[in-house]
Amino acid sequence: MNTRDLEYLVAVAEELHFGRAAERCHASQPALSGQLRKLEERLGVRLFERTKRHVRLTEIGERTVERARDILRNVDAMEKTAAAHKDPLVGSCTLGMPLTIGPFLTPLLLPAMKHYLPDVRLELIEDFTDHLEQQLVDGELDVAILATRPTHTVLSEIALYEEPFWVAMPNDHPLTHDETVDVAQIEPNELLLLSDGHCLRDQIYEACKLDRTRTAGDRGPRTQKTSLSTILSLVGSGDGITLVPAMSLSGGWVTDAGIAVRRERSGTAGRTVRLTYRKGYPRMALVEKLADIVAGIVPNTVHPARR
Repeated sequence: MNTRDLEYLVAVAEELHFGRAAERCHASQPALSGQLRKLEERLGVRLFERTKRHVRLTEIGERTVERARDILRNVDAMEKTAAAHKDPLVGSCTLGMPLTIGPFLTPLLLPAMKHYLPDVRLELIEDFTDHLEQQLVDGELDVAILATRPTHTVLSEIALYEEPFWVAMPNDHPLTHDETVDVAQIEPNELLLLSDGHCLRDQIYEACKLDRTRTAGDRGPRTQKTSLSTILSLVGSGDGITLVPAMSLSGGWVTDAGIAVRRERSGTAGRTVRLTYRKGYPRMALVEKLADIVAGIVPNTVHPARR
């Protein structure tokens, strides 16, 4: 039994005519009929009722045809998967990004993917960094764009760009009088942070050299379960200060009333954004192409690691 026999079987089941089925399969009618008789002999059942005028499926024939369709669909999927790996720039790609990168990079990435990788079907996943890393290790993701070094030894990385942090504050804050802001001047109780699990929270702690035993924002609203956009809304309403990735400056909030942004004075507050993948991943040509695309589309507020 081979897939050609199953194609003959499905064709006759759909055409209910041996001649039309043979023409559809680009085979002679005697060859098609002979193969189907051999299939019936192998299975030990009659799949068709044949008369000079009619061809009908038997009950077991109908059930066998459904199995044949399933097998042919699986074979087709297997061939497509193999073809995608023979040509790494064809097929699907599941890409993960944390919530502090995805909303800002995705609008730039999707048009570029359509232009430079038109045969790659992109599936986007947004999640916390540690979740994305585990999905990458488990093979649930092909690649991930992360702002931290991978912690699993099976993962490797390509640096994409260096992204500075800017200081976002209410328009009437005293620090707006300076062109740059020394993060040491920010009162810890003014600082609004994302919840644990966001790598951006940890990076701001490090940039501001905060004591983690002290809770930021004690005098203002709690922001443990909020998003970056919500925190920026609180900044605009005068409830505190935060640090934002430079890529986020392209968002509409920059022009919203109530928010001022300034550069961080030392120039050291920021993060390295990386393309992370499993060591031994077979589609390295796709990984390299993705790295080139991302590095080529980022705005001038960040510093690409490659061109």
